[in-house]
Amino acid sequence: MSLFHGLSAFPITPANTEGVVDAEAVMHLVGHLSKNGVDSIGLLGSTGTYAYLSRIERCRVLRAAVKAVGGKTPLIVGIGTLRTDDAQNLARDAAAEGADGLLMAPVSYTPLTQEEAYQHYAAVAAVTSLPLCIYNNPTTTHFSFGRELLARLADVPNIAAIKMPAPAEGKVAQELAELRASPIGKLSIGYSGDWIAAEALLAGCDGWFSVLGGFLPQLAKIMVTAARAGHADVVISQCQKALLPVWRLFREFGSLRVAYAATNFLGLVSAQPPLPLQPLSLQDQQRVVEALRACMEACATNHLLP
Repeated sequence: MSLFHGLSAFPITPANTEGVVDAEAVMHLVGHLSKNGVDSIGLLGSTGTYAYLSRIERCRVLRAAVKAVGGKTPLIVGIGTLRTDDAQNLARDAAAEGADGLLMAPVSYTPLTQEEAYQHYAAVAAVTSLPLCIYNNPTTTHFSFGRELLARLADVPNIAAIKMPAPAEGKVAQELAELRASPIGKLSIGYSGDWIAAEALLAGCDGWFSVLGGFLPQLAKIMVTAARAGHADVVISQCQKALLPVWRLFREFGSLRVAYAATNFLGLVSAQPPLPLQPLSLQDQQRVVEALRACMEACATNHLLP
């Protein structure tokens, strides 16, 4: 199976207020994900707050993760950053530390043109033999990939996949079919935006880049397995229905802050988002707890989780 297929779980990155990564906590968290059978672990994605960490700390994350998984689970590492040369160095670091693949968003301050984005990706892909996934995340980068740009990037050696954002609900299958029918279709096509995961999985996307998988890997894995087997009733009637309270919070607060609250509640690690980001209020953290309890109760009723 391709690196960018199946469930890619994206955990938070535990660190202190000075941005120093807690390597032991990283090891515990990624070890938990590996033991629960995720297909890959997405380190230093948006949920992993890559943009808030120095080059040294990013290396610390990967080094801890490599030690924890011992080669049992592939590691995909985010290398997004402003400058092309810095992204190239992060790609080299990732390869040297034992990453299996790369994920890169078009980070910018001055908005990038389509041509600038193309040159940026081509330059980074040229310095590595690791497969690179395009991180299409306009919500955080404020950059939108045109279809022509994606088609050009699909021809760049080492670019192997694309992580697509959530389209309007009900539009995933149409968008996926259009992408597959174009030159972009030579790439592995996966989706983020967990609330449309059921729709994307049943439409046959290659991968699910999942925030949920970073703290509830068993449930996320059940959804992927059921979708592959054509069990739409399990995916929609049971899993998706159970997760609706969580999805509502993702959409209200953004998945990052909810992921921190959820990870802490579940006792996986104890961590807070990097400043200036603030954790959810105590009242809203309690809403996350209640949503998770409702989800797990529904899962227990349907015998989805032990």
